[in-house]
Amino acid sequence: MIRDTRICFIGDSFVQGTGDPEYRGWVGRVLAETRGDITAFNLGIRRNTSEDVRLRCWQEVLPRTLPDADNRLVVSFGSNDTVVEDGRVRVDPARCLDNLAAILDESRRRAIAPLVVGPPPVIDAGEAHARRTLHLADGMAALCRTRHIPFIATTRDLADHPVWTREAMAGDGAHPGAGGYRTLAGLVLTRQWHEWIARADQHRS
Repeated sequence: MIRDTRICFIGDSFVQGTGDPEYRGWVGRVLAETRGDITAFNLGIRRNTSEDVRLRCWQEVLPRTLPDADNRLVVSFGSNDTVVEDGRVRVDPARCLDNLAAILDESRRRAIAPLVVGPPPVIDAGEAHARRTLHLADGMAALCRTRHIPFIATTRDLADHPVWTREAMAGDGAHPGAGGYRTLAGLVLTRQWHEWIARADQHRS
C-alpha cells in the first residue's frame, strides 16, 4: 500500500521562493531530494508576518489534508515580523512566538506533524534587523525544544554565506537567486528533514 504523504509549506516570500529564476525556491529543491510519494502545497505569501500566517493557516491547510493520510505542516516566518515600519517592528517578538505556539499546538491537536524552518536574514535591512531576527530565531528554537518539534536554524548561516548575500544584494536586497535557495535547501536537507520524514514512516508502519 502506497502511503499518502501531504505536506503544506506555509509562510512568507522565502517559502514562496521569490527571486528564484528557476521558480523552485528552497521548497521545490527539498522536495526533489525527498523520497516517497508526496503531495506538496506551497502556501507562501510575500510580506506575510506570523500574524498573517496564523490567521489564514487552518482555512488553507485543512482542505489539503485527508483523514487517513500522513499529514505534515512546515512553518517558516519571522523575517517580516522584525522589519521596522512607522517606527516599530511589524510584530512584537513575544507575539510572534505566541503565534508560532498556537499553530504548533493546533497542528498537534489535529494530528498534523509539524516542522519549523527558522527565518532567513534580510541582507539589506541592516545590522539591527539581523540582530532582531537572530534573537527571534533563538526564541523559536527554544519554543520548539519544549514541544519536541524539529527546528531548522537558517538565519546565522545564511547571513554569513557569500552566495546568499551576493545574490540578495544583486536582486531586491532580500531574496536570493537559484544559488541562495539551493544553499537554504541544503541547510534544511542536512538538519533533521530526512529524520522528520522517516519518523512518521516508522510511526505508521
